[in-house]
Amino acid sequence: MTTNRTLRVIIADDHPLVVEGLHGLVGSEPDIDVVATATDGERALDAVRRFQPDLLIMDLEMPYMRGTDCLKQIRAEGLAVRVLVLSAFGDAHTLREAIESGADGFALKTGAPEATLAAIRQVAHGQLVFPDAARRWLTDTQKRGPSNELTDREEDVLQLLANGASNAQIAQKLGLSESTVKFHLRNLFAKLGVTNRTEAAAHFHRRT
Repeated sequence: MTTNRTLRVIIADDHPLVVEGLHGLVGSEPDIDVVATATDGERALDAVRRFQPDLLIMDLEMPYMRGTDCLKQIRAEGLAVRVLVLSAFGDAHTLREAIESGADGFALKTGAPEATLAAIRQVAHGQLVFPDAARRWLTDTQKRGPSNELTDREEDVLQLLANGASNAQIAQKLGLSESTVKFHLRNLFAKLGVTNRTEAAAHFHRRT
């Protein structure tokens, strides 16, 4: 996506006031066009299929289809949309849930409007965006040192990496974005106490 074209966005949240507020904030920007809104996960998924936006801004807690399930389906169908999760909760569980489901970024509803707009533009242009809580989570993991306690998703990423898959191939195979794959790689490198793909692959093959 180039910087001189209008960014096409869908907003999905089950609280009408949040949708209205976001629509007012985002829609007033000259380089952003809100093409649709949704109040549940099913409508969000349908809107992505129909309008093919550049970016979906969504909450995780929505009726009929949770945001995480919507995200997983988007990745499974290979829909070319980046996803920014906008949540009221910034705890480690919620962050991990968003990442595991394939989010490209995570922002808090309590953040300043300028921070939200910055996150929208950064994610839309391929940057991995997460709040300080996520960075602290990763830093704490690094401080704890090597550990074999990988999540199931990290194990999947490691196995594919060890078999020679590129980030793009891992993303396609697991229904994730490349940004999410990069996040998982950073996390599992820290847990394994390695610094690159070769060392991670060697660690995997030593275990098998």
